[in-house]
Amino acid sequence: MADIQASGQDSVYLKATKEAVFAGLIAFGLFFLIVGFRTDQNINNELVLVQRWGLLAIFVAVAAIGRFIFAAFITPSRERAKLAKSKVSAAAKADRRSLKATVSRFGLALLFIYPFLVILILALINFAATGQWVFQSGVQGSLKYVDNFGIQILIYVMLAWGLNIVVGLAGLLDLGYVAFYAVGAYSYALLSTHFGLSFWLLLPMAGIFAAMWGIVLGFPVLRLRGDYLAIVTLAFGEIIRLVLINWTVVTKGTFGVSGIAKATMFGIPFTTGPTGFAATFGLPNSGVYYKIFLYYLILFLALLTAWVTIRLRRMPIGRAWEALREDEIACRSLGINTTTTKLTAFATGAMFGGFAGSFFAARQGFVSPESFVFLESAIILAIVVLGGMGSLIGIAIAAAVMIGGTELLRELEFLKLIFGNDFTPELYRMLLFGLAMIVVMVWKPRGFVGNREPSAFLHERKMISSEFTKEGHG
Repeated sequence: MADIQASGQDSVYLKATKEAVFAGLIAFGLFFLIVGFRTDQNINNELVLVQRWGLLAIFVAVAAIGRFIFAAFITPSRERAKLAKSKVSAAAKADRRSLKATVSRFGLALLFIYPFLVILILALINFAATGQWVFQSGVQGSLKYVDNFGIQILIYVMLAWGLNIVVGLAGLLDLGYVAFYAVGAYSYALLSTHFGLSFWLLLPMAGIFAAMWGIVLGFPVLRLRGDYLAIVTLAFGEIIRLVLINWTVVTKGTFGVSGIAKATMFGIPFTTGPTGFAATFGLPNSGVYYKIFLYYLILFLALLTAWVTIRLRRMPIGRAWEALREDEIACRSLGINTTTTKLTAFATGAMFGGFAGSFFAARQGFVSPESFVFLESAIILAIVVLGGMGSLIGIAIAAAVMIGGTELLRELEFLKLIFGNDFTPELYRMLLFGLAMIVVMVWKPRGFVGNREPSAFLHERKMISSEFTKEGHG
């Protein structure tokens, strides 16, 4: 028995070695010109070719070693885990669901205290460095972490949850979702600038306008699915962007709309005057207060999106979306109006995109067509796919990994110790991030949380008598 196991292990290692060699050769072919050479200018302003064989060798070695580890250890481990998972008892599954609920509650509590936790940590770091406790130092230092990480990630979480209604629940591939994001942003920017309307009035109006455009998109694509639907929605997103660029009388074209009014907290503006937020509450002037307010605002909007999605999934319209996703022909045979089902999916998803767009305009104070290119739609769709279509928790994790990861790669100066002083993390962050996405999709092809429970299910197996089957009731 031991000899059989040893021979099986040797065959696994041999197969892993072959795959590692092939992976190294493929990596060499892919990165030979991209990484192995670099064009530069010498002192005579002549174009010279700089060889980087060491960096190329690192890329090839990482690909080969990574493939060997994956084939020799990770793949057999996953197969054993699948075999063990099939034998898990119902009690173990219940414990797993309980653990998942506990983790979700812990993550939600962490989101609510995140800004104050960042301020406290930075104040403690400053105290350790200087020996003086200055709470205001933590407040000023938290601006980047609250804005670039907290607010930015939550915006994409909300956008991905909105797109999840269209793609994850209804099964309609939408590559132009950024168009609704743009409609919400420009609705708030133009109405606020020209008519002086407040943020709290324009927030629902932006969602309504975006929902109307979602219905406008839905009507022409009622008979389309799959690749054809993706092409039409992609064209719709590009049409909206080109309209924003060329309709200069209204949108000011590539110059964008500036001077957009900020959001207020119950009528209290975040200004430096005597009626501002800081003066009203006796606090020192700082821009952090507005960012913290925006953080909790987008957190509320994101949680509202999740709550509405969960409620809709349990309603007949949510069941209709899932039936449409699984089989449209069977959905029609059951008497479900597929026209209404598709239009409600597009309108609901677009509405949340409009909410996020109006918030984006209030946060930035400036909007331009460059913020609503196709790449944004691709990133939002990638978040939905990586997180697991239909899974709210998985999508939130994917957004934190994708958006937070790209921001962290700007700070990873220690990579210069590995790849040399000429290596710039900002220039290679998308390449590294793309490689990380490939690894995740190979490791978890259904996303971070791919095993989503259905909206309606039986808690226990029930036997049906053959008499009912004969009578046509089974």
